[in-house]
Amino acid sequence: MRIPAHAVCTAIRDDIVSGFFGPGGRLTEEVLARRYGVSRVPVREALRTLESEGFVTTRRHAGACVAEPTEQEAADLLELRMLLEPLAASRAARRRTDGHLKVLRGLVRLGRERAGRAQGEDLRALGSWFHETLAQASASPGLIALLTQTRRKIAWMYVVQAPAQPVECWAEHGAIVDAVARGDAERARALTALHAQRAAEAHRPRVRNPQPAVNTASAPH
Repeated sequence: MRIPAHAVCTAIRDDIVSGFFGPGGRLTEEVLARRYGVSRVPVREALRTLESEGFVTTRRHAGACVAEPTEQEAADLLELRMLLEPLAASRAARRRTDGHLKVLRGLVRLGRERAGRAQGEDLRALGSWFHETLAQASASPGLIALLTQTRRKIAWMYVVQAPAQPVECWAEHGAIVDAVARGDAERARALTALHAQRAAEAHRPRVRNPQPAVNTASAPH
């Protein structure tokens, strides 16, 4: 059975985000095909997609390589997320469904329980789920896709420290959900903006390259 290119793309992206393939490392079709047990065709398609997303770059005489983001690029992404998440929350207040509210409230309840027990790994997963659901509730496909890609790249470029005050963090989540439930778009936007600002302070960049990489004239596909 042929494994689709999007599945190969997900696998390669996950390996890049996790650090298995480090910045600047070569990504040869033959090695990747062998690693994922596929032919070179879906690997080639996946690399094109990952290049369009900014995870991969093509260099003359080297071929596909893992991109090397600069500190400025990382900072720009974090700022972008801080702009997009409040927008998603304001739209969620106007477009959310009862199903979205049920999931969001359930996540807040679980988050508060886990925060009281200081279960960090559970909180990280629940937090990601919360923000993904809030984005889905915006019912804006383009915004959802942009937020998803931004989160993936932030996970690649940053180490995120656990919140110093997880109980307060989940109280903020709960306040956002209350505003969304009431249809108060402006309050949902304001609360999410404040929450995003505080969350950004816990991000520490993995990259240490202060200057943009030299343009090496990408080879044509």
